[in-house]
Amino acid sequence: MTQNSSSPSSPPNRRSAAVTRGPNRAAARSYLRAAGMDDADFERPMIAVVNTWSSVTPCNMHLDRLAEDVRRGIREAGGWPVDFNTIVVTDGISMGTPGMKASLISREVVADSIELAVQGHQLDGVVCIVGCDKTIPAAAMALARMDIPGLVYYGGTIMPGRIGEKEISVQEIFEAIGAHGAGALDDAGLKAVEVAACPGAGACGGQFTANTMAMALSVMGLSPMGANDVPAVHPDKGEQGERCGRLAVELTVKGISAREFITPRSLMNAAVAVSASGGSTNAVLHLTAIAAEAGVPFGIEDCHFACETTPVICDLKPGGQFLAHHLFVAGGTRLVAQRLAWAGKIADAPTVSGRSLFEEAAEAEEAPGQKVITDFDRPIMARGSYAVIYGDLAPEGAVIKLTGHKVDRFEGPAKVFDREEDAFEAVQSGAAGEGDVIIIRHEGPRGGPGMREMLQVTAALKGRKIENVALITDGRFSGASYGFVAGHVSPEAAVGGPIARVRDGDRVTIDVTNRRIDVDADLGARQPSSPEREAPTGVFAKYAVLAASASQGAVTIPNPPPARTADSFQGRPRAASTQTAHEDA
Repeated sequence: MTQNSSSPSSPPNRRSAAVTRGPNRAAARSYLRAAGMDDADFERPMIAVVNTWSSVTPCNMHLDRLAEDVRRGIREAGGWPVDFNTIVVTDGISMGTPGMKASLISREVVADSIELAVQGHQLDGVVCIVGCDKTIPAAAMALARMDIPGLVYYGGTIMPGRIGEKEISVQEIFEAIGAHGAGALDDAGLKAVEVAACPGAGACGGQFTANTMAMALSVMGLSPMGANDVPAVHPDKGEQGERCGRLAVELTVKGISAREFITPRSLMNAAVAVSASGGSTNAVLHLTAIAAEAGVPFGIEDCHFACETTPVICDLKPGGQFLAHHLFVAGGTRLVAQRLAWAGKIADAPTVSGRSLFEEAAEAEEAPGQKVITDFDRPIMARGSYAVIYGDLAPEGAVIKLTGHKVDRFEGPAKVFDREEDAFEAVQSGAAGEGDVIIIRHEGPRGGPGMREMLQVTAALKGRKIENVALITDGRFSGASYGFVAGHVSPEAAVGGPIARVRDGDRVTIDVTNRRIDVDADLGARQPSSPEREAPTGVFAKYAVLAASASQGAVTIPNPPPARTADSFQGRPRAASTQTAHEDA
């Protein structure tokens, strides 16, 4: 790999030539000279360093520093770094508030802004530096959409918080809120958790959505293996940033674009890793969105197959004991990939490092005596962390979380709410709880708009020690949620989906074994609910018009591919047809 300050050889049709070559581009070069470039620099590959830095959240507050390392790597490899910034909406801050409506929408805005900055200046390659949840899939979606050389570099996990001898994460804060509402925790106890849970820079510490997607992109091959695992404040983080900068230049010079790494095979590998790690149900939404942007046939039924055939081998929160920092010390994503490769659960594929996935996995180093990652002879769970189910309430599918409980069937009366806030108040007051099927609707992609996460509600149930309960929503669940919860119900209430016709007291049955979610009522004879709400404005109104179904990744691209649900396989066995696609990829 080139590691000098001279300009690397590059093809004459390099993208940036459109703004740096020829007499007609004198004005553009004049602007670039003012920004520090000279004649020799115009021959270098111009690499966008797209940063989601913000001072509002520990997930992203250190990314400005990490960008220095990336720029250094780009320059050492002979490229010219060009910095841009985009946004972040932090789930931990917005959770349970109207601000949470902005979270998923921000994924689209981040992807759009990356595309606009890079295409507007005809840059040659991209390094996307990401932190909080939606910035990670957004970066992959932008690379898939543009199909130019680039990679995604995750800022890393936060370190564990600590109360006495106990290590904690943000998960414990939301559960403490529930315990406080139940009177089981006093003000001082809540304050102690609040103060201790987030000790510094880095994204939420469990196998929540950020760490789930960071692992998924590493196994997919779109992030360099090992780079995303290093915690935010670890001294080795700088070395990984330099590596990412060098790799971006190398990919650009070789003309290896992002879609080389986004294929049915690599997406299935990513979904398998999500399952094996007990990862977030949000991965279903994000992997299908990345596939849609790349035009790759991959959907919710493929995600179900990955979980159906891949046991959980990582003992990670929210359902397990350990945090992402412990996974890193134990051997990291590379060790998980090695276990998966040895078991025949993933297929070999190229990665942005220039080495194949199996070559990267072969170098795994397992920490002696580690207890975070087991093997397939003694899994944590016999199947993966979620399932896709269908039925009266979800003709196009719903995603049910399976971590943190052993229930596979639940039946109970519906308690129906048209807003997350109303459901949270009912749980905190004791009006909804044991034995109920809590339904939160009109929180889907269009209905929210923005498909809020329901961690505030699930954590309140946990904090109040309510376990004999199910929760169903056309919204989403945080990666930190666990329990018998089904989200992404499609079609959503706002477009007249069956969930809009459920009433209080209807008997609802969730049957994981038979993949069913049904209600004992004549839904077709009822009118859908239509709660009065203030009409969305601005970007929220745009998203409400453009958003596709959750079964299509809730993307905003024109004419997204049809959802790859159970019906997509036209009567063929789902597992067999998905397996064939995986093997033939």
